[in-house]
Amino acid sequence: MASLKREIVQERPFSSLEEEALLNLMRTADCLQRAFQRRSRNWGITSTQYNVLRILRGAQPQGLTCSAIGSRMITAEPDITRLLARLKALKLIRQQRDRQDRRVVWTQIADAGLELLRQMDPGINLAPKELLGHLGEAELSHLIRLTELARRNCAGEQDAVSCTGKKDSEGENCGISKMESNSR
Repeated sequence: MASLKREIVQERPFSSLEEEALLNLMRTADCLQRAFQRRSRNWGITSTQYNVLRILRGAQPQGLTCSAIGSRMITAEPDITRLLARLKALKLIRQQRDRQDRRVVWTQIADAGLELLRQMDPGINLAPKELLGHLGEAELSHLIRLTELARRNCAGEQDAVSCTGKKDSEGENCGISKMESNSR
């Protein structure tokens, strides 16, 4: 088994066991993220865009606000407005302002987004087995428990970010211009 010190060609010892564990987690997360990114790239979208589409598929038919999407993301996305604008330009999502509160924008997955996910699902569903299938059930359960324990000290670091990048409910316009909202 390759050690992290050898992989990153570090000659000095780590300053602590916690540092070595943290760097191992970060290196592993990056490795798995890149492998997943290669799979989603074949479909012309990023893994982050795939995550948004998956979230919106699960929130049908109502859809979600920008901050609700942000709170459900696997990885934090500081510019959800731009992310949603790209998906909208690809016609994979649609957006509309709330009738009671015009500051709030609801985002739903479009039929084209659902079709793309249907096409992607078979290949994407193989990824967990391909990437982690070499681990046994007990090892996977232990890994899940340990990573959940590690995230406990991240409280507040995973707060939803609004469309303006603030950690509150402001900025729910999510890329819909005033001209667009007035035409609805």
